[in-house]
Amino acid sequence: MIALNHYLWVSGLLFALGILGIVMRRNALIIFMSLEMNLNAANLALVAFSKFNHNIDGQVFVFFIIAIAAAEVAVGLAIIVALFRRKQTVRVSELNALKL
Repeated sequence: MIALNHYLWVSGLLFALGILGIVMRRNALIIFMSLEMNLNAANLALVAFSKFNHNIDGQVFVFFIIAIAAAEVAVGLAIIVALFRRKQTVRVSELNALKL
């Protein structure tokens, strides 16, 4: 049986990789995927705590997080596509103005 600390180590590693991707990369799509990786790391920790505490609260909470993340992906990708069509780039350093 896998112990709780193994799940938490994997979750922490995923979260650290997500933060590293947000800080180090300048491509908007990569930053967006790194944010999603952070959400999945939090989901893994919630499911692990739910499993080891023998209740379903964490899993229900993860279900709502995934539903909200799906809506976030739809809106975020639409914004990135609109920015790319207007500016012909997805590099964050070149998208510094608030006006299109």
